[in-house]
Amino acid sequence: MRPNDLVLLRTPGVPTVSPDGRIAVVAVTRLDLEDDEYRSQLWAVPTDGSAPARPITEGHRDTSPAFSPDGRWLAYLSAERGGKAQIMVLPTSGGDARRLTSHHLGAGVPVWSPDSRRLAYVARVPEPGRYGTVDGVGPDAEPPRLITTLQYRLDDVGYLTDRRSQVFVLGLPTAFTDDTAPAPEPEQVTTGDADCADVAWHPAGGELAFVSARHPRADRDLVRDVYVVRADGSGLRRVTESRGDCAFPVYGPGGNRIYLTAVPDLGPDGVDFVARQAVPCRVDAAGGPLRPLLDPAHHGRGDETPATVLAGDALLVGVERRGAVELLRVPLEGGEAETLVDGSFTVRGMAVGGGVVVATVAHDRSAGELIALTPGRRRLLTEFGRELGATNRVHRMRERTATAPDGYPVHGWVTVPPGPGPHPVLLTVHGGPFAQYGWTLFDETQVYVSAGYAVVQCNPRGSSGYGEAHGRVIQGAWGDLDAADVLAFLDAALLEPELDGERVGIMGGSYGGYLTTLLIGRTPRFAAAISERAFTDPVSFVGSSDIGWIFPDRYLGTEPVRVAAQSALAGAGAITTPTLVIHSEEDWRCPVEQGARLYVELKRRGVPTELLLFPGEGHELSRSGRPRHRLARFEHVLRWWARWLPTPQNPGEVEGSPSR
Repeated sequence: MRPNDLVLLRTPGVPTVSPDGRIAVVAVTRLDLEDDEYRSQLWAVPTDGSAPARPITEGHRDTSPAFSPDGRWLAYLSAERGGKAQIMVLPTSGGDARRLTSHHLGAGVPVWSPDSRRLAYVARVPEPGRYGTVDGVGPDAEPPRLITTLQYRLDDVGYLTDRRSQVFVLGLPTAFTDDTAPAPEPEQVTTGDADCADVAWHPAGGELAFVSARHPRADRDLVRDVYVVRADGSGLRRVTESRGDCAFPVYGPGGNRIYLTAVPDLGPDGVDFVARQAVPCRVDAAGGPLRPLLDPAHHGRGDETPATVLAGDALLVGVERRGAVELLRVPLEGGEAETLVDGSFTVRGMAVGGGVVVATVAHDRSAGELIALTPGRRRLLTEFGRELGATNRVHRMRERTATAPDGYPVHGWVTVPPGPGPHPVLLTVHGGPFAQYGWTLFDETQVYVSAGYAVVQCNPRGSSGYGEAHGRVIQGAWGDLDAADVLAFLDAALLEPELDGERVGIMGGSYGGYLTTLLIGRTPRFAAAISERAFTDPVSFVGSSDIGWIFPDRYLGTEPVRVAAQSALAGAGAITTPTLVIHSEEDWRCPVEQGARLYVELKRRGVPTELLLFPGEGHELSRSGRPRHRLARFEHVLRWWARWLPTPQNPGEVEGSPSR
C-alpha cells in the first residue's frame, strides 16, 4: 500500500437491517484527496447475497442509517460540504429523501420510536452569541469563557460547558411527499448543565432512556448514569446508582429491564478507570444496581456499534480477544455466551432484523466487509476491499508469541515485505495504553511494508484484549514491564532471517510516543525514531490535557519521585537517536507542548531532530484528519525513514550517521 492508496480505502460503518431481514444498509466512507474531504454514501446490501451492494444515496457525507420498525422509512445523517450533519428520512418504497432538522451544530444519530412516527436524538445547543449564532460575530469576537469545572473540553469536540448536548424528539411530517410542507419542529426534552447521550425509546413509546452525569460529584469522577424521562420532558429520574460508566441503554421486551454497556464499578471515588472493561449489563427499569452479563475481569467490549443490540432473548456484542474482536451472543438472563464470529477478524459493528444478523467485519486485507449470519450459515455479502486488494500491495500479518524476561508471554505480529531480505525493521508501539493491535487492515503497517520495512508490533502488558489484570499491571510502573515486553518481542522477531537486526527504527503515537521516547532515552540501539502526539511529561500534562486532571494520577501515581521515574521527558537528556517529533497544533489530548519540549531538548543538544506540526488537527490526525494532512504525514514519515533506514523502495541519502 502506498500513501496515495488511501483513496482506495473503503470503510463500511455499522449496518442497519430491515425488519424483514432482507436488506442491510451501511454507510461506506472514502477519502477524497482532490477536495480534501471524506465522502460517504449509503449502500443497500441484500442479505441473501442475491445481488451486489449498490449505493442508494448521493449526499456529500451520509452516515448512521436506521430502518423504522415498520420498514417504511430509512433515517440517516447527512452533511453537505462544510456543513453539519442533519437528519434525513428516505421512503423505502421509493422517492426522494427529506431533511428534517437544521440544528446549528448538527444532529446526532436518529433513533426510531416503536410506532415509527417519531425520532429521538441528541444535539448540542449553543449558548446565544456563540458558535456563529449571531451573524457577523466570529469566534474571536465572542465573550470570554468563564471556566469553573475540571471537565470543560474534549479533544476533537471542543469546549463543552457552553454547548451541552440535549435530547430532542421529532415527529415525521404529515405530508411527507410535499416538500413545501414545513417539517415539524423538534421538541427539546432535556435541559440542564450536563451532556446527554445514547437515547433509546421505551417499547410503549412514552418514555426515553439516556445517559448523563448529573450527580453531585459529576465534575470530579467518570461516572455516567442511565436516566429516564417522559417524551414531554417530565418525570426525569435516575435509574442506575452512580458507580459505573454507563452507555447505550436499550429497553428489553416489556420495558421492565434496561440493557446497556457499562464499566460496572469505578470504585468508591468513581475514578478507578485503569484497564476497567465495559461489558453488557442489565438493570431494573425501576432502578437498582448494575448486573454484568459478562465478567469484566476477562471480557471487554470492542465493537463500534452506537447501541446495545438485542436479538430475541439475547444481545450481541463484540469482545476484544488477543488482537481480535469476536462476536458473542449473550443470553439476557445470563448464562454461557455463544461465539458467532471468532478467529483473525475484528467485528466492528452489527445489527439484526428478521432473525438475520449482519456484521461489519475487518481483517488484515480489508477495512471491513458485511457478512450475514443465519442459523448454520455465514455468508459474505460485499467486496469493499477488492479495489485495494487488486493492487497486490496488501500484506499478510504473521502472528507470533515471544517470552519476556520474567517468562510472561508477549503476543504480536510481524509483517514482512516480499523478497528474501534482510529488510530494515520498524518497531511500532500502539497508543492507549489500554488498546490493542490486531486483525484489521492498518494503513500505517501496510504503507511501511510496501516501502520495504518489516513491521514488528505487539500488545505488551498494559494493552487491552487479554483481561483486566494484563492491563492494570503497569499501573504506577510505566516503562517497566511494558518496555521489557516490547523489547523482548522485538528481539524474538529479529531472529527471523528476513529481518535486519542492525537496522531498526522505532515509532509510536500517544502512549506509543511515550514508550518510544522513553526507550530511546535508555538505549542507543535504534537507528532513528518517530515520536508522535506523545505523552512525554506528566507534570505539565495534568493542567494542559483534556484528561490531565485524572489520567497521570491514576496511571502513574502521585508520589513525585515515582512519577519522575516514569516520565519520558525526564530521561530525554540521554537521547542521541535521530528523532522526528510529530504533533497537531490543536491536540487537546496530548497537547502540543508535550512534543515541542522534546524537540527543543534534542535540538539544543545537537541531536538530529525535526518538528512536524499540523495546523487545525487534533489527536486523531493519523486516523481521521484531513485527507491531505494524512497523505502529507505519510510522505514525511517515509522521507524520515529514507534518510536513516533507506530501502530499495524508499531510497535516500544518509545525512550523517545515527549516534550510537
